[in-house]
Amino acid sequence: MSDFNVLIPDVGEAQDVEVIEVCVKIGQQVEVDDALLVIESDKASMEVPSPRAGKVKSIEVKLGDIIDTGDLVAVLEVAATEEKATKERHSSPIVDPHDGPVPAKTEESVNEAEAIPHAATADGHDELFEIRLPELGDVDDVEVIEVLVEVGQTVSMEQALIVLESDKATMEIPSTVAGVLESLEVAVGDKVTDHTLVAVINVPAGQSGSIATKRTTVETSTVAETLVEPKPTTRVEVDQPSTREGAEKDRGSSVYAGPAVRRLARELGVDLALVEGSGVRGRIVKDDVKLHVKTAMLKPALAETSAGLPEVEYPDFTRFGETEETPLTRMQSRGAENLVRSWLNVVHVTQHDEADVTELEEFRVELNEQGQLGEQRLTALPFILKACASTLREHPRFNASISPTLKSLILKKYIHVGVAVDTPDGLVVPVIRDVLDKGLRDIATELEALSTAARSKKLTPDQISGSSFTVSSLGRIGGTGFTPIINAPEVAILGVARLATKPVWDGSAFEPRKILPLSLSYDHRAINGAEGGRFMQSLVEKLGDVRRLIL
Repeated sequence: MSDFNVLIPDVGEAQDVEVIEVCVKIGQQVEVDDALLVIESDKASMEVPSPRAGKVKSIEVKLGDIIDTGDLVAVLEVAATEEKATKERHSSPIVDPHDGPVPAKTEESVNEAEAIPHAATADGHDELFEIRLPELGDVDDVEVIEVLVEVGQTVSMEQALIVLESDKATMEIPSTVAGVLESLEVAVGDKVTDHTLVAVINVPAGQSGSIATKRTTVETSTVAETLVEPKPTTRVEVDQPSTREGAEKDRGSSVYAGPAVRRLARELGVDLALVEGSGVRGRIVKDDVKLHVKTAMLKPALAETSAGLPEVEYPDFTRFGETEETPLTRMQSRGAENLVRSWLNVVHVTQHDEADVTELEEFRVELNEQGQLGEQRLTALPFILKACASTLREHPRFNASISPTLKSLILKKYIHVGVAVDTPDGLVVPVIRDVLDKGLRDIATELEALSTAARSKKLTPDQISGSSFTVSSLGRIGGTGFTPIINAPEVAILGVARLATKPVWDGSAFEPRKILPLSLSYDHRAINGAEGGRFMQSLVEKLGDVRRLIL
Protein backbone atom coordinates (compact mmCIF):
# COMPACT_ATOMS: atom_id res chain seq x y z
CA MET A 1 0.00 0.00 0.00
CA SER A 2 1.12 3.55 -0.67
CA ASP A 3 -0.29 7.04 -0.36
CA PHE A 4 -1.54 8.93 -3.41
CA ASN A 5 -2.22 12.67 -3.32
CA VAL A 6 -5.30 13.83 -5.25
CA LEU A 7 -4.84 17.39 -6.53
CA ILE A 8 -7.23 19.90 -8.09
CA PRO A 9 -6.84 19.98 -11.89
CA ASP A 10 -6.16 23.17 -13.81
CA VAL A 11 -9.20 25.44 -13.44
CA GLY A 12 -8.02 27.96 -16.01
CA GLU A 13 -8.68 31.62 -15.28
CA ALA A 14 -11.57 30.91 -12.92
CA GLN A 15 -11.62 32.72 -9.60
CA ASP A 16 -13.37 31.90 -6.33
CA VAL A 17 -13.54 28.15 -7.03
CA GLU A 18 -15.54 26.96 -4.06
CA VAL A 19 -16.08 23.53 -2.54
CA ILE A 20 -19.86 23.13 -2.51
CA GLU A 21 -20.13 19.42 -1.65
CA VAL A 22 -17.89 16.71 -0.14
CA CYS A 23 -19.03 13.31 -1.43
CA VAL A 24 -16.87 10.88 0.58
CA LYS A 25 -15.80 10.16 4.14
CA ILE A 26 -12.50 9.11 5.71
CA GLY A 27 -12.13 5.33 5.53
CA GLN A 28 -14.49 4.99 2.57
CA GLN A 29 -13.43 2.74 -0.33
CA VAL A 30 -13.62 4.52 -3.70
CA GLU A 31 -13.27 3.33 -7.26
CA VAL A 32 -11.80 5.15 -10.24
CA ASP A 33 -14.00 8.11 -11.27
CA ASP A 34 -16.05 8.05 -8.04
CA ALA A 35 -16.85 11.64 -7.13
CA LEU A 36 -14.77 12.98 -4.24
CA LEU A 37 -16.18 16.51 -4.09
CA VAL A 38 -18.03 19.11 -6.15
CA ILE A 39 -16.48 22.50 -6.93
CA GLU A 40 -18.07 25.56 -8.49
CA SER A 41 -16.61 28.57 -10.26
CA ASP A 42 -18.32 31.45 -12.02
CA LYS A 43 -18.38 29.36 -15.21
CA ALA A 44 -19.08 25.79 -14.18
CA SER A 45 -19.84 23.40 -11.39
CA MET A 46 -18.12 20.03 -11.68
CA GLU A 47 -17.36 16.87 -9.79
CA VAL A 48 -13.76 16.04 -8.92
CA PRO A 49 -13.45 12.28 -9.52
CA SER A 50 -10.96 9.91 -7.97
CA PRO A 51 -8.13 9.01 -10.40
CA ARG A 52 -7.33 5.83 -8.44
CA ALA A 53 -9.12 3.07 -6.60
CA GLY A 54 -8.35 2.97 -2.92
CA LYS A 55 -9.36 3.96 0.59
CA VAL A 56 -9.79 7.62 1.62
CA LYS A 57 -7.03 8.22 4.17
CA SER A 58 -7.68 11.94 4.70
CA ILE A 59 -9.81 14.77 3.29
CA GLU A 60 -7.92 18.05 3.05
CA VAL A 61 -10.83 20.40 2.18
CA LYS A 62 -14.22 21.24 3.64
CA LEU A 63 -17.43 22.91 2.50
CA GLY A 64 -16.95 26.56 1.65
CA ASP A 65 -13.18 26.37 1.09
CA ILE A 66 -11.82 28.46 -1.80
CA ILE A 67 -9.29 26.36 -3.70
CA ASP A 68 -7.05 26.63 -6.77
CA THR A 69 -5.14 24.50 -9.26
CA GLY A 70 -2.79 22.03 -7.58
CA ASP A 71 -4.36 22.22 -4.14
CA LEU A 72 -4.45 18.94 -2.23
CA VAL A 73 -7.94 17.46 -2.08
CA ALA A 74 -7.46 14.11 -0.41
CA VAL A 75 -4.97 11.35 0.29
CA LEU A 76 -5.78 7.83 -0.88
CA GLU A 77 -4.28 4.50 0.17
CA VAL A 78 -3.76 2.61 -3.09
CA ALA A 79 -2.42 -0.87 -3.85
CA ALA A 80 1.05 -1.19 -5.41
CA THR A 81 -0.40 -2.88 -8.53
CA GLU A 82 -2.79 0.04 -9.08
CA GLU A 83 0.04 2.56 -8.77
CA LYS A 84 2.19 0.65 -11.28
CA ALA A 85 -0.65 0.39 -13.77
CA THR A 86 -1.33 4.09 -13.49
CA LYS A 87 2.31 4.99 -14.16
CA GLU A 88 2.35 2.76 -17.25
CA ARG A 89 -0.88 4.34 -18.47
CA HIS A 90 0.47 7.87 -18.18
CA SER A 91 3.76 6.96 -19.84
CA SER A 92 2.06 5.43 -22.90
CA PRO A 93 1.63 7.49 -26.09
CA ILE A 94 -1.80 8.92 -26.88
CA VAL A 95 -3.53 7.36 -29.85
CA ASP A 96 -6.33 8.90 -31.90
CA PRO A 97 -8.71 6.09 -32.89
CA HIS A 98 -9.50 7.91 -36.16
CA ASP A 99 -6.15 9.26 -37.34
CA GLY A 100 -3.71 6.60 -36.17
CA PRO A 101 -0.73 7.03 -33.82
CA VAL A 102 0.52 10.43 -32.75
CA PRO A 103 3.78 11.32 -30.97
CA ALA A 104 3.96 11.12 -27.19
CA LYS A 105 3.32 14.48 -25.51
CA THR A 106 4.35 16.13 -22.30
CA GLU A 107 1.12 18.13 -22.30
CA GLU A 108 -2.44 16.93 -21.69
CA SER A 109 -5.70 18.52 -22.83
CA VAL A 110 -8.00 19.82 -20.16
CA ASN A 111 -11.76 19.68 -20.39
CA GLU A 112 -12.18 22.72 -22.63
CA ALA A 113 -13.65 23.45 -26.08
CA GLU A 114 -11.17 23.45 -28.95
CA ALA A 115 -10.83 25.81 -31.91
CA ILE A 116 -9.87 23.85 -35.04
CA PRO A 117 -9.04 25.56 -38.36
CA HIS A 118 -11.83 24.72 -40.78
CA ALA A 119 -11.37 26.37 -44.18
CA ALA A 120 -10.31 29.63 -45.75
CA THR A 121 -12.95 31.98 -47.07
CA ALA A 122 -13.18 33.06 -50.69
CA ASP A 123 -10.84 36.04 -50.27
CA GLY A 124 -8.13 33.81 -48.81
CA HIS A 125 -7.68 35.94 -45.71
CA ASP A 126 -10.36 35.30 -43.09
CA GLU A 127 -10.44 31.80 -41.63
CA LEU A 128 -13.24 29.68 -40.19
CA PHE A 129 -12.67 27.87 -36.91
CA GLU A 130 -14.80 25.04 -35.56
CA ILE A 131 -15.67 25.12 -31.85
CA ARG A 132 -16.11 21.55 -30.65
CA LEU A 133 -16.98 20.06 -27.30
CA PRO A 134 -14.21 18.42 -25.26
CA GLU A 135 -14.52 14.87 -24.00
CA LEU A 136 -17.36 14.90 -21.52
CA GLY A 137 -16.35 11.83 -19.56
CA ASP A 138 -18.61 8.99 -18.50
CA VAL A 139 -21.88 10.91 -18.61
CA ASP A 140 -25.14 10.36 -20.48
CA ASP A 141 -27.90 12.69 -21.62
CA VAL A 142 -25.74 15.83 -21.81
CA GLU A 143 -28.28 18.43 -22.86
CA VAL A 144 -27.94 21.94 -24.25
CA ILE A 145 -30.01 23.96 -21.79
CA GLU A 146 -29.13 27.45 -22.91
CA VAL A 147 -27.77 29.13 -26.06
CA LEU A 148 -26.13 32.45 -25.23
CA VAL A 149 -25.18 33.77 -28.68
CA GLU A 150 -26.68 34.18 -32.14
CA VAL A 151 -25.46 33.86 -35.72
CA GLY A 152 -23.81 37.07 -36.88
CA GLN A 153 -22.87 38.12 -33.38
CA THR A 154 -19.29 39.13 -32.60
CA VAL A 155 -17.90 36.95 -29.82
CA SER A 156 -14.77 37.47 -27.78
CA MET A 157 -12.23 35.02 -26.42
CA GLU A 158 -13.65 33.07 -23.45
CA GLN A 159 -17.20 34.34 -24.07
CA ALA A 160 -19.76 31.67 -23.18
CA LEU A 161 -21.51 30.18 -26.19
CA ILE A 162 -23.79 27.53 -24.70
CA VAL A 163 -24.60 25.93 -21.35
CA LEU A 164 -24.64 22.14 -20.93
CA GLU A 165 -26.20 20.09 -18.17
CA SER A 166 -25.79 16.45 -17.22
CA ASP A 167 -26.87 14.56 -14.14
CA LYS A 168 -23.54 15.49 -12.54
CA ALA A 169 -22.71 19.04 -13.57
CA THR A 170 -23.72 22.20 -15.35
CA MET A 171 -21.06 24.00 -17.37
CA GLU A 172 -20.59 26.78 -19.90
CA ILE A 173 -18.73 26.16 -23.16
CA PRO A 174 -16.64 29.24 -24.02
CA SER A 175 -15.25 30.36 -27.35
CA THR A 176 -11.51 29.84 -27.69
CA VAL A 177 -11.23 32.39 -30.50
CA ALA A 178 -12.52 35.90 -31.17
CA GLY A 179 -14.53 36.62 -34.29
CA VAL A 180 -17.97 36.61 -35.87
CA LEU A 181 -20.28 33.62 -35.31
CA GLU A 182 -20.65 32.11 -38.77
CA SER A 183 -23.04 29.31 -37.77
CA LEU A 184 -24.49 27.71 -34.66
CA GLU A 185 -24.79 23.94 -34.88
CA VAL A 186 -26.76 23.16 -31.69
CA ALA A 187 -30.04 24.31 -30.22
CA VAL A 188 -31.70 24.23 -26.82
CA GLY A 189 -32.76 20.68 -26.01
CA ASP A 190 -30.17 18.96 -28.22
CA LYS A 191 -28.33 15.96 -26.77
CA VAL A 192 -24.59 16.23 -27.41
CA THR A 193 -21.54 13.99 -27.01
CA ASP A 194 -17.76 14.25 -27.12
CA HIS A 195 -16.38 16.52 -29.87
CA THR A 196 -19.83 17.62 -31.07
CA LEU A 197 -19.55 20.65 -33.35
CA VAL A 198 -20.95 23.63 -31.46
CA ALA A 199 -20.28 26.59 -33.75
CA VAL A 200 -18.15 27.93 -36.57
CA ILE A 201 -16.47 31.28 -36.03
CA ASN A 202 -15.07 33.55 -38.73
CA VAL A 203 -11.76 34.96 -37.48
CA PRO A 204 -10.65 38.18 -39.22
CA ALA A 205 -7.40 38.27 -41.17
CA GLY A 206 -4.33 38.98 -39.09
CA GLN A 207 -5.68 37.13 -36.04
CA SER A 208 -5.98 33.54 -37.21
CA GLY A 209 -2.23 33.01 -37.42
CA SER A 210 -1.82 33.39 -33.68
CA ILE A 211 -4.62 31.04 -32.71
CA ALA A 212 -3.85 27.56 -31.46
CA THR A 213 -5.83 24.86 -29.79
CA LYS A 214 -5.79 25.50 -26.03
CA ARG A 215 -3.60 23.15 -24.02
CA THR A 216 -2.62 23.18 -20.35
CA THR A 217 0.14 21.14 -18.76
CA VAL A 218 -1.00 19.16 -15.74
CA GLU A 219 0.75 16.82 -13.34
CA THR A 220 0.01 13.13 -13.74
CA SER A 221 -1.18 13.01 -10.14
CA THR A 222 -4.09 15.41 -10.80
CA VAL A 223 -7.58 14.26 -11.61
CA ALA A 224 -7.52 15.59 -15.19
CA GLU A 225 -7.40 12.67 -17.63
CA THR A 226 -5.64 12.60 -21.02
CA LEU A 227 -8.05 13.36 -23.84
CA VAL A 228 -8.05 11.95 -27.34
CA GLU A 229 -7.54 14.47 -30.13
CA PRO A 230 -10.84 14.93 -32.01
CA LYS A 231 -11.01 14.32 -35.72
CA PRO A 232 -12.44 17.20 -37.83
CA THR A 233 -15.79 16.20 -39.26
CA THR A 234 -17.99 17.42 -42.07
CA ARG A 235 -20.09 20.45 -41.23
CA VAL A 236 -23.82 19.88 -41.11
CA GLU A 237 -26.15 22.82 -41.73
CA VAL A 238 -29.03 23.08 -39.25
CA ASP A 239 -31.92 25.48 -38.89
CA GLN A 240 -31.02 28.45 -36.71
CA PRO A 241 -33.24 29.61 -33.84
CA SER A 242 -35.18 32.79 -34.45
CA THR A 243 -33.39 36.03 -33.56
CA ARG A 244 -34.49 37.82 -30.42
CA GLU A 245 -35.12 41.53 -30.66
CA GLY A 246 -33.62 44.64 -29.06
CA ALA A 247 -31.96 44.48 -25.68
CA GLU A 248 -32.51 40.73 -25.37
CA LYS A 249 -29.94 39.94 -28.07
CA ASP A 250 -26.84 39.64 -25.90
CA ARG A 251 -28.61 39.15 -22.61
CA GLY A 252 -27.32 35.66 -21.79
CA SER A 253 -23.68 36.43 -22.47
CA SER A 254 -23.66 39.65 -20.46
CA VAL A 255 -25.01 38.11 -17.25
CA TYR A 256 -22.31 37.35 -14.67
CA ALA A 257 -23.57 34.23 -12.90
CA GLY A 258 -22.43 30.68 -12.33
CA PRO A 259 -24.21 27.59 -13.69
CA ALA A 260 -25.82 26.74 -10.35
CA VAL A 261 -27.34 30.22 -10.24
CA ARG A 262 -28.47 29.95 -13.85
CA ARG A 263 -30.11 26.60 -13.11
CA LEU A 264 -31.95 28.03 -10.11
CA ALA A 265 -33.10 30.97 -12.24
CA ARG A 266 -34.45 28.61 -14.91
CA GLU A 267 -36.33 26.55 -12.32
CA LEU A 268 -37.93 29.71 -10.86
CA GLY A 269 -38.55 31.36 -14.23
CA VAL A 270 -36.29 34.33 -13.48
CA ASP A 271 -34.68 36.47 -16.19
CA LEU A 272 -31.14 36.96 -14.85
CA ALA A 273 -30.76 40.14 -16.90
CA LEU A 274 -33.26 41.74 -14.49
CA VAL A 275 -31.45 40.59 -11.32
CA GLU A 276 -28.97 42.85 -9.54
CA GLY A 277 -25.87 40.98 -8.41
CA SER A 278 -24.42 41.46 -4.93
CA GLY A 279 -21.28 39.35 -5.39
CA VAL A 280 -17.76 40.34 -6.32
CA ARG A 281 -17.70 42.45 -9.52
CA GLY A 282 -21.50 42.33 -9.60
CA ARG A 283 -21.74 38.54 -9.78
CA ILE A 284 -25.26 37.19 -9.25
CA VAL A 285 -25.50 34.68 -6.41
CA LYS A 286 -28.40 32.43 -5.39
CA ASP A 287 -29.58 34.84 -2.70
CA ASP A 288 -29.96 37.55 -5.35
CA VAL A 289 -32.28 35.30 -7.38
CA LYS A 290 -34.35 34.40 -4.31
CA LEU A 291 -34.64 38.08 -3.30
CA HIS A 292 -35.75 38.97 -6.84
CA VAL A 293 -38.49 36.32 -6.71
CA LYS A 294 -39.63 37.41 -3.25
CA THR A 295 -39.81 41.06 -4.32
CA ALA A 296 -41.77 40.19 -7.45
CA MET A 297 -44.29 38.12 -5.47
CA LEU A 298 -44.98 41.02 -3.13
CA LYS A 299 -45.75 43.45 -5.94
CA PRO A 300 -49.48 44.00 -6.61
CA ALA A 301 -50.83 42.72 -9.89
CA LEU A 302 -50.89 45.35 -12.61
CA ALA A 303 -54.36 46.66 -13.45
CA GLU A 304 -53.65 46.93 -17.15
CA THR A 305 -52.76 43.22 -17.48
CA SER A 306 -54.52 39.96 -16.88
CA ALA A 307 -51.79 38.83 -14.44
CA GLY A 308 -50.51 36.28 -16.91
CA LEU A 309 -53.92 34.61 -17.36
CA PRO A 310 -54.84 33.43 -20.85
CA GLU A 311 -56.96 35.94 -22.70
CA VAL A 312 -60.58 35.30 -23.58
CA GLU A 313 -60.98 34.53 -27.27
CA TYR A 314 -63.59 36.72 -28.96
CA PRO A 315 -65.34 35.52 -32.10
CA ASP A 316 -66.59 37.83 -34.83
CA PHE A 317 -70.00 38.59 -33.36
CA THR A 318 -71.21 40.14 -36.61
CA ARG A 319 -71.37 36.63 -38.08
CA PHE A 320 -74.33 35.94 -35.80
CA GLY A 321 -76.24 39.19 -36.24
CA GLU A 322 -76.14 42.95 -35.93
CA THR A 323 -73.96 44.48 -33.17
CA GLU A 324 -73.17 47.90 -31.75
CA GLU A 325 -70.07 48.81 -29.69
CA THR A 326 -70.60 51.37 -26.93
CA PRO A 327 -67.53 52.74 -25.13
CA LEU A 328 -67.37 52.56 -21.34
CA THR A 329 -67.20 55.78 -19.41
CA ARG A 330 -63.89 56.60 -17.74
CA MET A 331 -65.45 55.78 -14.37
CA GLN A 332 -66.75 52.42 -15.59
CA SER A 333 -63.39 51.53 -17.10
CA ARG A 334 -61.48 52.44 -13.94
CA GLY A 335 -64.02 50.54 -11.86
CA ALA A 336 -63.54 47.44 -13.98
CA GLU A 337 -59.75 47.64 -13.53
CA ASN A 338 -60.11 48.02 -9.76
CA LEU A 339 -62.43 45.02 -9.55
CA VAL A 340 -60.03 42.83 -11.56
CA ARG A 341 -57.09 43.91 -9.41
CA SER A 342 -58.98 43.16 -6.20
CA TRP A 343 -60.28 39.80 -7.43
CA LEU A 344 -56.81 38.65 -8.51
CA ASN A 345 -54.99 39.80 -5.36
CA VAL A 346 -57.45 39.05 -2.56
CA VAL A 347 -58.46 35.58 -1.32
CA HIS A 348 -62.23 36.08 -1.29
CA VAL A 349 -64.55 34.16 1.02
CA THR A 350 -68.25 35.05 1.28
CA GLN A 351 -70.44 34.19 4.26
CA HIS A 352 -74.23 34.52 4.13
CA ASP A 353 -76.73 35.10 6.93
CA GLU A 354 -80.14 36.62 7.60
CA ALA A 355 -81.16 39.29 10.10
CA ASP A 356 -84.65 39.56 11.56
CA VAL A 357 -85.25 43.32 11.31
CA THR A 358 -88.95 43.32 12.17
CA GLU A 359 -88.53 45.62 15.20
CA LEU A 360 -86.07 47.85 13.32
CA GLU A 361 -88.57 48.32 10.51
CA GLU A 362 -91.36 49.14 12.92
CA PHE A 363 -89.13 51.73 14.62
CA ARG A 364 -88.08 53.23 11.27
CA VAL A 365 -91.70 53.55 10.07
CA GLU A 366 -92.64 55.22 13.36
CA LEU A 367 -89.83 57.78 13.01
CA ASN A 368 -90.92 58.60 9.45
CA GLU A 369 -94.54 59.01 10.54
CA GLN A 370 -93.38 61.42 13.24
CA GLY A 371 -91.47 63.46 10.67
CA GLN A 372 -88.18 63.15 12.56
CA LEU A 373 -86.25 64.07 9.39
CA GLY A 374 -88.80 66.40 7.88
CA GLU A 375 -89.60 65.54 4.31
CA GLN A 376 -86.63 63.19 4.08
CA ARG A 377 -87.52 59.56 4.50
CA LEU A 378 -85.34 57.44 6.79
CA THR A 379 -84.24 54.17 5.10
CA ALA A 380 -82.77 51.07 6.70
CA LEU A 381 -79.27 51.92 5.44
CA PRO A 382 -78.34 54.36 8.26
CA PHE A 383 -79.23 51.64 10.78
CA ILE A 384 -77.06 49.15 8.88
CA LEU A 385 -74.11 51.58 8.77
CA LYS A 386 -74.41 52.28 12.49
CA ALA A 387 -74.62 48.55 13.27
CA CYS A 388 -71.57 47.84 11.08
CA ALA A 389 -69.52 50.54 12.83
CA SER A 390 -70.45 49.16 16.24
CA THR A 391 -69.52 45.62 15.15
CA LEU A 392 -66.21 46.81 13.65
CA ARG A 393 -65.29 48.28 17.02
CA GLU A 394 -65.80 44.86 18.59
CA HIS A 395 -63.95 43.04 15.78
CA PRO A 396 -61.02 45.29 14.78
CA ARG A 397 -59.49 42.76 12.35
CA PHE A 398 -62.30 43.64 9.93
CA ASN A 399 -61.35 47.32 10.15
CA ALA A 400 -57.82 46.74 8.88
CA SER A 401 -55.58 46.16 5.86
CA ILE A 402 -53.06 43.36 5.43
CA SER A 403 -49.50 44.63 4.95
CA PRO A 404 -47.82 44.22 1.52
CA THR A 405 -45.40 41.71 3.08
CA LEU A 406 -48.34 39.59 4.32
CA LYS A 407 -46.60 39.53 7.73
CA SER A 408 -48.84 41.90 9.69
CA LEU A 409 -52.22 43.65 9.86
CA ILE A 410 -52.58 47.42 9.78
CA LEU A 411 -55.31 48.01 12.37
CA LYS A 412 -57.14 51.32 11.93
CA LYS A 413 -58.26 53.32 14.95
CA TYR A 414 -60.84 55.17 12.88
CA ILE A 415 -64.05 53.76 11.39
CA HIS A 416 -64.90 55.30 8.02
CA VAL A 417 -67.54 53.38 6.04
CA GLY A 418 -67.81 53.53 2.27
CA VAL A 419 -71.25 53.20 0.68
CA ALA A 420 -71.62 52.00 -2.91
CA VAL A 421 -73.82 54.39 -4.92
CA ASP A 422 -75.17 53.57 -8.37
CA THR A 423 -74.80 56.40 -10.87
CA PRO A 424 -75.38 56.64 -14.66
CA ASP A 425 -71.59 56.62 -15.17
CA GLY A 426 -70.85 53.66 -12.92
CA LEU A 427 -70.45 52.65 -9.30
CA VAL A 428 -69.09 55.30 -6.89
CA VAL A 429 -68.17 54.75 -3.23
CA PRO A 430 -68.40 57.94 -1.14
CA VAL A 431 -67.20 57.69 2.46
CA ILE A 432 -68.97 58.59 5.69
CA ARG A 433 -66.32 59.34 8.29
CA ASP A 434 -66.40 58.55 12.00
CA VAL A 435 -69.71 56.70 11.81
CA LEU A 436 -69.55 55.72 15.51
CA ASP A 437 -69.59 59.37 16.56
CA LYS A 438 -72.72 60.24 14.53
CA GLY A 439 -76.41 59.67 15.21
CA LEU A 440 -78.92 58.20 12.79
CA ARG A 441 -80.14 61.67 11.68
CA ASP A 442 -76.60 62.83 10.89
CA ILE A 443 -75.80 59.65 9.01
CA ALA A 444 -79.02 59.81 6.98
CA THR A 445 -78.49 63.48 6.10
CA GLU A 446 -74.85 62.98 5.07
CA LEU A 447 -75.69 59.86 3.09
CA GLU A 448 -78.35 61.73 1.12
CA ALA A 449 -75.94 64.61 0.40
CA LEU A 450 -73.15 62.29 -0.74
CA SER A 451 -75.48 60.27 -2.97
CA THR A 452 -76.75 63.44 -4.64
CA ALA A 453 -73.20 64.71 -5.17
CA ALA A 454 -72.18 61.37 -6.66
CA ARG A 455 -74.99 61.38 -9.22
CA SER A 456 -74.27 64.99 -10.16
CA LYS A 457 -70.49 64.38 -10.38
CA LYS A 458 -69.69 66.84 -7.61
CA LEU A 459 -67.87 64.59 -5.16
CA THR A 460 -64.49 65.86 -3.96
CA PRO A 461 -61.44 63.55 -3.69
CA ASP A 462 -61.68 63.71 0.11
CA GLN A 463 -65.24 62.38 -0.04
CA ILE A 464 -64.27 59.19 -1.87
CA SER A 465 -61.12 58.22 0.01
CA GLY A 466 -60.15 56.79 3.39
CA SER A 467 -62.81 54.10 3.87
CA SER A 468 -61.90 51.18 6.14
CA PHE A 469 -65.02 49.06 5.41
CA THR A 470 -67.63 49.13 2.65
CA VAL A 471 -71.36 48.45 2.47
CA SER A 472 -73.07 47.66 -0.84
CA SER A 473 -76.85 47.68 -0.58
CA LEU A 474 -78.99 46.71 -3.54
CA GLY A 475 -82.23 47.68 -1.77
CA ARG A 476 -85.42 46.52 -3.42
CA ILE A 477 -83.57 45.12 -6.47
CA GLY A 478 -81.16 43.06 -4.40
CA GLY A 479 -82.61 39.56 -4.79
CA THR A 480 -81.83 36.94 -2.15
CA GLY A 481 -78.07 37.42 -1.91
CA PHE A 482 -74.86 38.07 -3.88
CA THR A 483 -71.09 37.97 -3.57
CA PRO A 484 -69.67 41.49 -3.14
CA ILE A 485 -66.05 42.03 -4.23
CA ILE A 486 -63.79 43.49 -1.54
CA ASN A 487 -62.69 47.08 -2.04
CA ALA A 488 -58.95 46.39 -1.57
CA PRO A 489 -56.88 47.21 0.41
CA GLU A 490 -59.81 46.83 2.81
CA VAL A 491 -60.31 43.29 4.08
CA ALA A 492 -64.11 43.06 4.18
CA ILE A 493 -67.32 44.28 2.55
CA LEU A 494 -70.98 43.75 3.47
CA GLY A 495 -73.58 43.09 0.78
CA VAL A 496 -77.24 43.79 1.62
CA ALA A 497 -79.97 42.20 -0.52
CA ARG A 498 -83.75 42.75 -0.69
CA LEU A 499 -85.86 42.76 2.47
CA ALA A 500 -88.48 40.02 2.44
CA THR A 501 -91.32 38.84 4.66
CA LYS A 502 -90.95 35.20 5.68
CA PRO A 503 -92.75 32.86 8.05
CA VAL A 504 -90.66 32.18 11.14
CA TRP A 505 -91.51 29.51 13.73
CA ASP A 506 -91.73 31.06 17.22
CA GLY A 507 -92.13 27.77 19.06
CA SER A 508 -95.87 27.42 18.76
CA ALA A 509 -96.81 28.91 15.38
CA PHE A 510 -95.40 30.54 12.28
CA GLU A 511 -95.18 34.30 12.42
CA PRO A 512 -94.49 36.70 9.54
CA ARG A 513 -91.13 38.44 10.07
CA LYS A 514 -89.05 40.97 8.10
CA ILE A 515 -85.88 39.16 7.01
CA LEU A 516 -82.86 40.95 5.58
CA PRO A 517 -80.30 38.82 3.63
CA LEU A 518 -76.65 39.73 4.36
CA SER A 519 -73.48 38.64 2.52
CA LEU A 520 -70.09 39.28 4.10
CA SER A 521 -67.01 38.92 1.85
CA TYR A 522 -63.63 38.97 3.61
CA ASP A 523 -59.97 38.43 2.81
CA HIS A 524 -59.14 34.92 4.00
CA ARG A 525 -55.45 35.85 4.33
CA ALA A 526 -56.40 38.16 7.23
CA ILE A 527 -59.63 36.65 8.57
CA ASN A 528 -60.60 33.03 9.14
CA GLY A 529 -64.04 31.48 8.93
CA ALA A 530 -64.71 31.47 12.69
CA GLU A 531 -63.97 35.18 12.90
CA GLY A 532 -66.30 35.80 9.97
CA GLY A 533 -69.05 33.83 11.71
CA ARG A 534 -68.66 35.78 14.95
CA PHE A 535 -68.76 39.09 13.10
CA MET A 536 -71.99 38.15 11.31
CA GLN A 537 -73.56 36.87 14.53
CA SER A 538 -72.84 40.16 16.30
CA LEU A 539 -74.13 42.22 13.37
CA VAL A 540 -77.35 40.19 13.12
CA GLU A 541 -77.99 40.65 16.86
CA LYS A 542 -77.62 44.44 16.59
CA LEU A 543 -79.93 44.68 13.60
CA GLY A 544 -82.45 42.45 15.38
CA ASP A 545 -82.49 44.70 18.46
CA VAL A 546 -81.70 48.37 17.71
CA ARG A 547 -81.32 49.05 21.43
CA ARG A 548 -77.92 47.37 21.22
CA LEU A 549 -76.68 50.23 19.02
CA ILE A 550 -76.52 52.55 22.02
CA LEU A 551 -74.20 50.20 23.94
